[in-house]
Amino acid sequence: MKKVLVWMSWGVDSAIAAYLLKQQWYDVVAGFMKNYVSDTGNCTTYTDAEEAIKVSKFLWIEIISFDLQKEYNEKIIEYIYNGYQQGITPNPDVLCNSLIKFDVFLQKAMDLWFDYIATGHYARIESNKKEYTLLRWMDYNKDQSYFLAGLNQYQLSKSLFPIWGYTKPEIRALAKKIWLPNAARKDSQWLCFIGNIPIKEFLLKKLPKKEGNIVDTKWKIIGKHEWAYFFTIGQRHGLNLPFKAYVIKTDVKHNIIVVGEKEDKQLFGKTITTTWWHWIGKEYKLPTKIIAKIRYRQEPQPATLKTNKQKEIVVSFKDKQRAIAPGQTIVAYKGDECIGSWIIAETQ
Repeated sequence: MKKVLVWMSWGVDSAIAAYLLKQQWYDVVAGFMKNYVSDTGNCTTYTDAEEAIKVSKFLWIEIISFDLQKEYNEKIIEYIYNGYQQGITPNPDVLCNSLIKFDVFLQKAMDLWFDYIATGHYARIESNKKEYTLLRWMDYNKDQSYFLAGLNQYQLSKSLFPIWGYTKPEIRALAKKIWLPNAARKDSQWLCFIGNIPIKEFLLKKLPKKEGNIVDTKWKIIGKHEWAYFFTIGQRHGLNLPFKAYVIKTDVKHNIIVVGEKEDKQLFGKTITTTWWHWIGKEYKLPTKIIAKIRYRQEPQPATLKTNKQKEIVVSFKDKQRAIAPGQTIVAYKGDECIGSWIIAETQ
């Protein structure tokens, strides 16, 4: 009997993943990760742990707690702070999967002689005995392959996504049918493992306020802000202006924010230069046609993957994309197969 350590969050997806694996006669154990604890009222770690324990008891499976605060601080929290200080908008959820859940947590599982880890992610893994492929989920609206695009072959070979064959409504219905204690809990929209804390509040724990100017596209001062690194490209909320405006550019060196209209031409670009190149499986010969997305909720758009004179990987979209934010992750697909991910450096 194969042993599986299921990453047990407080949510219904991981709970159903554990339930389905039990039905398939795996030897299932739940694993809860304590990655971040804060003294603010918004920290959910302890309530999440209580929910995970409750679900594990209901499913009659053992639960093991892993204190990964040190690793999470070094690999994720410092990455977030450093990114914002440099004026970029990092995506911690993508990095958290590749460096925490499917790295540190996976290694803990292997050290305890588990055969696999499993999560409640909405994605598919397939294997042809030579290579593992990561595929989009059948319901594109809930597909989470974007967040898994930093995984490698070894990580995929040791991972299971048991709920890949279900729609979200079917997961909810099954949870209610078996009387799962967290069947009605809403999906998390929070920053990875940090909880229900606005990003500005989180950054203020380490990055101090410093008043600066908000200017329009003609560089006329039209308002004040509390620090340029609190804002990202395309952002509308938090500007405190008497009219609608959108962030076009942030300059953390001079502490200036440039704003304009929603469809300002400066908010659009077609060509993205990337860094931190990562291929999930084989490395494709460039140039090659792909579809790609610059944010999780975006439908993948036609593009070409190629290299420039500096040997950097560049994504050239067929149509202009709005609000391309440096530091965010761009993910490439061939059909339903997720082939790799890169960090956005700059756009033209």
